[in-house]
Amino acid sequence: LHPIVKEKLSRYFSVEMNLFPSPEELAAVISKFEILVMRVDPTIDGAILETAENLKIIGVGAAGLNHIDLEYARRKGIKVINVPGGNHESVAELTIGRIIDILRRVPQGNHDVKESGIWDKYRYMGNELKGKTLGLVALGKIGGRVAELANCFKMRVLAYDPFISHQEAKDRGVRLVSLEELLQSSNIVSLHAPLTKDTYHLINEQTLGRMRKGSYLLNMARGELVDEKALYEALKSGWLAGAGADVMCHEPCCESPLYNLENFIITPHIGSQTHEAQERIGKRLCDKILEETGLAKNATLGLSQ
Repeated sequence: LHPIVKEKLSRYFSVEMNLFPSPEELAAVISKFEILVMRVDPTIDGAILETAENLKIIGVGAAGLNHIDLEYARRKGIKVINVPGGNHESVAELTIGRIIDILRRVPQGNHDVKESGIWDKYRYMGNELKGKTLGLVALGKIGGRVAELANCFKMRVLAYDPFISHQEAKDRGVRLVSLEELLQSSNIVSLHAPLTKDTYHLINEQTLGRMRKGSYLLNMARGELVDEKALYEALKSGWLAGAGADVMCHEPCCESPLYNLENFIITPHIGSQTHEAQERIGKRLCDKILEETGLAKNATLGLSQ
C-alpha cells in the first residue's frame, strides 16, 4: 500500500502495520482489529474471517475481490470496500507496452544481447501497430483507456462487452461485436474482464481455435480467464504467433510450461505497480473508509484525477 494510506488513516485510527503476513500469522492477530486494509495477499478465507471477532470493514486497495470469501464476510456483517478503476491508466499503458514488446520481440532482443552476447538485428523482424485490429474483451475503465491509446496508434479497435451499448463503444472509437467476430477478426486479442463464473476459462481450446492463425493474445486481467494448457498448445503449434500475460492462474507462479516458450512473455502481476496508481488508489480507499465510518465530513482528503 502507498504510504499515504497510513498517513491519512492515522489521523483517525490507531494503525498497526503488518507487511506480507502469512494466512496463519494474520489469523493469529486479526481478532483485535476493526478495520483491515490490504491489497490482495493473503487470501481472506472463512478460516481467517472466523477468527476476526471485531472486524467491521475490509478495505482493498485494488479492484478485484476474488481473494476474499465475500459470502462469508456478508454473513458476518463485514463491509468489503474496493477501489475499481484506480489503476486503469497504469494497466492500459502496460498493455500497449506489452503489444509493442510482442510485435517487435523486444524481450528476446534484450535477452540475446545481455545474456548471450548476440547482436543481430536481422533476427527480430516485427510488425507495426498501425493498421492492426485490436480486439478488447471488456470495455470498462481499463479496456476503454486501452482503446483510446490504441486509436492514437491508428489501430482498428473492436470490443466484446455485453454490458455496454453500441453508442458507448462508438464514443470511444470502438466497434462493438460478438465474441465470435472479435476472435476471428483481431490480430491481437487483449483480455480486461473480471473473473466470474461466466469468464472462467473464457479462452480455451475452442475459443483459441477461433482466433486467427498468427494472431496474439494478451491477458492483463485475471489468470483464470485463460486455460493455460490450451494456450501452451496453441503457442507451441504456431497457431498463435505469441502471447503476453501479467497474470497466471495460480500466483505466485515461478514455474510453468509456458515459460519454456520464447513467444510467451510474462510479468509478475505488475499492472497496478506505479507510484501514481498506488497513490490514487490509496487516497480513494481512505475516503471510502472514512465515509463508511462516518468520518468523511471531518476529512480533508483530495482525490487524484
